Amino acid sequence: MSENPQQPQSPQPPDQPQQPEQAPAYGSPQPGQPPLQDQPAQPYPNQPAPGQPVQPQPGTGYGPPYGSGAPYQPQPLTPSDERTWSVIAQVGPFILGFIAPLIIWLLFKDRSRFVDQEAKESLNFQITIVLALIAAAIITAVTLGFGAFVYLAFIAAIVFMILAAVANGKGAPYRYPVNIRFIK
Repeated sequence: MSENPQQPQSPQPPDQPQQPEQAPAYGSPQPGQPPLQDQPAQPYPNQPAPGQPVQPQPGTGYGPPYGSGAPYQPQPLTPSDERTWSVIAQVGPFILGFIAPLIIWLLFKDRSRFVDQEAKESLNFQITIVLALIAAAIITAVTLGFGAFVYLAFIAAIVFMILAAVANGKGAPYRYPVNIRFIK
């Protein structure tokens, strides 16, 4: 009988030479192998079986292949990059306000604990400054302009931001003396 039960084969008499089997069509299983739909697709020969942890190849610098099921692990920042991004989080508000430390914190909070702490500190300080600006505007409006001297306090805020950038550039953390920590 044949291996395929759907096609009956006529038995050949023993005195006739047997004809060679035809090669299976492309995509069909080899004799003795399970059907192809039961085999897991492995586009790369060194890819682990599904559910197995991915072992990084030494020297490649790449993480697991896309679709391998392994969770994404962000690469940690180097100490030099940590200092750079924390300084940018401290001086970025001169140009972009609270947006600069917010973006840096969102991008790098999982890659560096130092940048996470310093960007949060800067973001909290910038939120505190915005609230102080609103209060100063109200005081100035209520006192018909005589409360404008309150804006002199913002010179101290600029000094604090520069001190924070210098400390972060050296790799040291900085805590603002007047800061409401909204984000912990």
